[in-house]
Amino acid sequence: MSTRLDHLTTSGTFSLDGETFDVENNVWVLGDDDECVVVDAPHDVEAIAAAVGDRDVLAVVCTHAHDDHVRMAPELADRFDAPVLLHPADRPVWELTHGGVPTEDLVDGEVLQVGDVEVHVLHTPGHTPGAVCLYVPELETVLTGDTLFAGGPGATGRSFSDFPTIVASIRDRLLTLPPATRVLTGHGASTTIGDEAPHLQEWIDRGH
Repeated sequence: MSTRLDHLTTSGTFSLDGETFDVENNVWVLGDDDECVVVDAPHDVEAIAAAVGDRDVLAVVCTHAHDDHVRMAPELADRFDAPVLLHPADRPVWELTHGGVPTEDLVDGEVLQVGDVEVHVLHTPGHTPGAVCLYVPELETVLTGDTLFAGGPGATGRSFSDFPTIVASIRDRLLTLPPATRVLTGHGASTTIGDEAPHLQEWIDRGH
């Protein structure tokens, strides 16, 4: 059985630093007919559960802990008796939404086996301290959360974020991947490493 990526979008809000915005989030379900992982759990447990179907959920994997990516993670994890995986550097961000609700550590260099593919965890801080990207070489795909979008880095104008750090993460951890690698993002359209790599200096010059 081949491993595939299912995609859905959910609508809701993002709140940080006393402001709230309407957002649409991409949710990715990676797996085969028997098992899967859910990448981010924003706003709608029922929609995500429908995408999962009757598969075993190995984990709810958080690309980072902003509330629009993790709001439903504990509920979804309880529903499927699965752990929530989060980089430990993002615990302070997680606690803004979920207090002391436990997570399991997701660490740089870790490899998750899902179906017949390996998911390589890349720590890519900047948007948040514990932001990660998930590289799946067999699918020529990297799931970047809010680290890299079509058109540039994720936002760094709020608490816990840093522009030079996100640029270094993208330069050193993502733009070194093969140019044909698909970039599946946390919001909006997908892109490729090859499409984004030529613009690194432009992002730096404009202090994105």
